[in-house]
Amino acid sequence: MSEVSAGLEGVVAFETEIAEPDREGGALRYRGVDIEELVGSKPFEQVWGLLVDQRFEPGMPVEEPYRPARITGNAPADLQAATAGLSAEWKLGQLIDISAEQARDDLARLSATMISIVAQSARGPERAPVDEAEVAQGATAAERFLLRWHGEADPAHVTAIDSYWVSAAEHGLNASTFTARIVASTGADCGAAMSSAVGALSGPLHGGAPTRVLRMLDEAARVDDIGAYVKQLLDGGGRLMGFGHRVYRAEDPRARLLRRTARQLGSPRCDVAEELERVALAELHARKPDRVLATNVEFWSAVVLDIAGIPPDLYPALFACARVAGWSAHILEQKREAKLIRPSAKYVGPAPRSLSAV
Repeated sequence: MSEVSAGLEGVVAFETEIAEPDREGGALRYRGVDIEELVGSKPFEQVWGLLVDQRFEPGMPVEEPYRPARITGNAPADLQAATAGLSAEWKLGQLIDISAEQARDDLARLSATMISIVAQSARGPERAPVDEAEVAQGATAAERFLLRWHGEADPAHVTAIDSYWVSAAEHGLNASTFTARIVASTGADCGAAMSSAVGALSGPLHGGAPTRVLRMLDEAARVDDIGAYVKQLLDGGGRLMGFGHRVYRAEDPRARLLRRTARQLGSPRCDVAEELERVALAELHARKPDRVLATNVEFWSAVVLDIAGIPPDLYPALFACARVAGWSAHILEQKREAKLIRPSAKYVGPAPRSLSAV
């Protein structure tokens, strides 16, 4: 039995051709293309195509009309439940039994529909759905998302959401992607793999972090001295959300891109966010000079999503909308690998004993 690595940190489980986070250089490349070139130049649906098909066209298709049987307004829960239900409604074949082409088409259909489900959940069960003809006027996935949610699509909001989705579309073997690959390795259908990934993403240590960043920004905006606020927070054992990353040893490139987007779109939170970022980085360096604790994607994601009027409780579902691209690519890669993921566990419990000893 090899040495146990808690949380599997540092364990290499797969070879992948999909995304390359550059640990030292602070870069992220999709199929070799730096996201610096993608954000603002290619819409999300074409980036989906790059990740899944290795080409921009045809990309993720336009979503078909679909209304979940039940909408609660809790977007992560609605998304997970509805996605799992699509396996039966659409009679999706299991990955072990279908071709790679069919799996790709199933994932394309699911990806587009999952974004639609989030928009409908955000609109809520008490409001009538927006007419499909009106939604169809949207030229991009982000624009149609806003039309399906609000019935209108402010161009600045479209840019904010699309920039966020492109920057968050894929990031290697994180918790939700690993979950999707585990389920895919069993030969289950694509709906099962995608819905399981949503479940993993709903946790606050993965998809929910930007929610806590916004709360921190609000607190910082109310104080006279942000430096004193940061010190008090750390002295009290609190956490500065949005700093440090398990992959990067330099600034998270997605944070850099989203900071630029926030500035370009004129976010009213930019001044507070930049001051908090400056003070926090200085304080973290003073306390832990041997560790690189730079800004990560969650910090500026919160600011950019706020521009589009996304409420904090919707952030995990917006993250899921972005990550359908990466999940789809990894599910297909796992299908090609065709090997059940079955790690071992090291037993450290009681030695053999009799029933009476319990």
